[in-house]
Amino acid sequence: MFDILDPTIITFIIYLVVILGIGIVAYLRTKDFSDYILGGRSFGPLVTALSAGASDMSGWLLMGLPGDIFNKGLSSAWIAIGLTVGAYYNWKLVAGRLRVHTEINENALTLPDFFRNRYGDSGKIVKTVSALTILVFFTIYCSSGMVAGARLFETLFHMDYLSALYIGALATIIYTFIGGFLAVSWSDTIQATLMLFALIVTPVMIIMHMGGWDMIVEFTDKASLADHIPYNSLTKNVELITIISAAAWGLGYFGQPHILARFMAADGVKTMKNARRIGMTWMTLCMGGAVLIGYLGISYFHRFPENAVEVNKDNELIFIELIKYLFNPWIVGILLSAILAAVMSTLSSQLLMASSTLTQDFYKGYFRRGASQKELVWTGRLSVLLISLFAIFIAYNPNSKVLALVAHAWAGFGAAFGPIVLFTLFWKRTTGTAALAGIAVGALTVILWPILFGPKLYEIIPGFIFSSITIYLISIYGKQATPHMVNKFEEADKLYHEEK
Repeated sequence: MFDILDPTIITFIIYLVVILGIGIVAYLRTKDFSDYILGGRSFGPLVTALSAGASDMSGWLLMGLPGDIFNKGLSSAWIAIGLTVGAYYNWKLVAGRLRVHTEINENALTLPDFFRNRYGDSGKIVKTVSALTILVFFTIYCSSGMVAGARLFETLFHMDYLSALYIGALATIIYTFIGGFLAVSWSDTIQATLMLFALIVTPVMIIMHMGGWDMIVEFTDKASLADHIPYNSLTKNVELITIISAAAWGLGYFGQPHILARFMAADGVKTMKNARRIGMTWMTLCMGGAVLIGYLGISYFHRFPENAVEVNKDNELIFIELIKYLFNPWIVGILLSAILAAVMSTLSSQLLMASSTLTQDFYKGYFRRGASQKELVWTGRLSVLLISLFAIFIAYNPNSKVLALVAHAWAGFGAAFGPIVLFTLFWKRTTGTAALAGIAVGALTVILWPILFGPKLYEIIPGFIFSSITIYLISIYGKQATPHMVNKFEEADKLYHEEK
């Protein structure tokens, strides 16, 4: 069992209390369903940027990515490179336009709602299919966060995996349940800062502990010789298809509902420029830190193999194991809180987006059109619990890999929604029938591709391509967009360029 007076435990518990306190304050500030789902569209550049970043960078940033780098070397850094490029263009191309288009289209609160309002008569079925797609992939995505949280609680409190899974999930569920979008976004700002601190200070400490960069290079070279893996190279012995698949993670950004919601919640288009600068600076530092932790861990554990027992069993524990050996217990508590911050920030965003889909797009859309704001808020809270139960069930396997679960969900959203989001925001001739077909083709390709052709080519690539082609062809050769749809697009596009 754990010692309640352990400094690491004390620090960790203080962090949890602060986060839950934010949830209570947000609960008191939540007046209606718009507050619960989008915080009243009132966020400035700092909260918009850090909330988007923290909701994006889940436990995989501090566990999955460093673990993959530790296992394969710098060749896995193509994931980080692709994601950084993709995030930049998501801010540049999508953020401002989506903020305006969703407001023009009857102040849509969710992505399915936006499609419903944008595509007229065809929009209802587009809304239904997109909402179902969101629920399927978000449940998988949520399970990855719960696995990461379980690993953290399992290590810290020395408990069995299932107990750790329940406690870790409960911590996130409580404050998402009571606080909604305000709690999630406010706490994201704290969590993003904590994650940045952890990802900068840990590599510095490893280098100091190893005695400088020369020692890092020496022991990484020794590890490469011993393991017959070119840890120092981005390209050596790496197939082109592997590099393309890793870099293609960047395509996923255009279709992630929990990230796109941050753009929709900003207070205006002018916010986006500063938000992009803050967000990209934060992301570049965090991504670089995560890559460095995995890379530096190779030399550290080769030099101190007696400390590598747990990492050799599960490479995704590398960050946790490194900080246990490098820092005093008080700092360990802070850095472990950074992992929980990464898990909670993304998991809470995902739970909230899935909850909003159930509430806004199914409950209100089909069963209770006249539901009061209070009823919708409480339905959203109950939806958080329901989705959490399904995600916990998927996360039951203690051998689940965080990065693998994230990869599949990320591809699902990227291929299903990325192309249609871009077409919807940039091409006025895009139709509802094309949107429906594009979402279906993208989602089904992601599900079927690994089964039919294996995992060699990341499924987001064929999914994104096939979805884009489908949308284009049906929009060109099928029933044309109505004058009302074209006018709505032109109104939003004009307003965006005026406000930019």
